[in-house]
Amino acid sequence: MKTYICEICGEAFLGEGKPTDCPFCGARAAFIKEGNEANPIVNRNIAVGEKSKANLIAALNLEKAATAIYQCMSDKADTYEIKTMYKRLSRVEAEHVSSITKLLKIEKPAIDEQDCSETDLENFERTLKLEENATDLYMKFAQEADEPEIRIFFAALSQAEANHVKLIKNYLNYESAGTTSHNLGTGAV
Repeated sequence: MKTYICEICGEAFLGEGKPTDCPFCGARAAFIKEGNEANPIVNRNIAVGEKSKANLIAALNLEKAATAIYQCMSDKADTYEIKTMYKRLSRVEAEHVSSITKLLKIEKPAIDEQDCSETDLENFERTLKLEENATDLYMKFAQEADEPEIRIFFAALSQAEANHVKLIKNYLNYESAGTTSHNLGTGAV
C-alpha cells in the first residue's frame, strides 16, 4: 500500500494504486503524486495578487453555495444512488472551499443553507447550470491568473467541474431516454 497526495488540495489517498481522480477535490490523476514526490499548491507560500485574490473570493462564494445546494439536493433525492451522488458532490465542493481558504490564508467560513427543488429532474437541471458556469468561470480565472500555481489550481477546478457536468448529463440522458430506474421528477421511490 502507498500514500498518494493530490497536488491541488493536499489530501492523501491510501491504496495499492493511484486513483483516477482525487477522491477529495476531483482533480485529475495527473495531479496525484506518490507521497514523497508531492508538493501541494495549497501548502506553498504563494503571493496572491489582487486579481487572483478577487477571483479566489468569487470562487469561494460559488463553492460555499454549491456545498449547501448539493446537501439540500442529497436530502431531497428520491433514491439512495442520487442521495449519495449529491452527498459526494457536496463534499467535493467543500474540499474546494477548504483549498481556497488555504490559498487565501483565511479561516474556513460557515456554510449557509440553500434551497433546492423537491424533484430530482429540476435539481439535475440546476446542477448542470451551476457546474457549466463553474467550469467556464474557473477557466477564465485560470487565464487571468498571473501566478502559475493559481493558474494550475483554477484549471484543475475547471476540469473537476467539467467532470460533474458529464456526470449530471448522464443522469439527464436517463430521463430523456425514458429510463425509469431513477424515477426522475416523479417523486416516486
